[in-house]
Amino acid sequence: MLAFLSPEWIEALDEALAADAAVARLTEHLDLTIEQEVAGGPDGDVSYHLAFVRGEASVRPGPAPEATVRLSQDLATAAAIATGATSAQRAFMAGRLRVGGDLRVLLDHGDVLAQVSDVFAVVRARTDFPDLG
Repeated sequence: MLAFLSPEWIEALDEALAADAAVARLTEHLDLTIEQEVAGGPDGDVSYHLAFVRGEASVRPGPAPEATVRLSQDLATAAAIATGATSAQRAFMAGRLRVGGDLRVLLDHGDVLAQVSDVFAVVRARTDFPDLG
């Protein structure tokens, strides 16, 4: 099992994303970076980012040099979104997910985000999420 937010988990996301032909096709004309900031992880705060640059997709640890969008949340919210217990939209509306940058880009590229979620399902199935309840 992969520990949620661990370096190995981020690496598994990267490998899954980089290998997906549908993501490459959907992002061939895209230049988008989404930074995730999670406060209160078991080993402290964690940042990682997803980059989609003209058909190449990656997930890297740490903050993005130039993020198009930044998503900030606490560990409980990040785990709830990742497991499907809540949606990013619900978390945003409840004030548990903060969004910075160009939110319109996320709305315009919902097809990419849906495919990324499908790709990450394989990693989710191998992830040990924290018991927050």
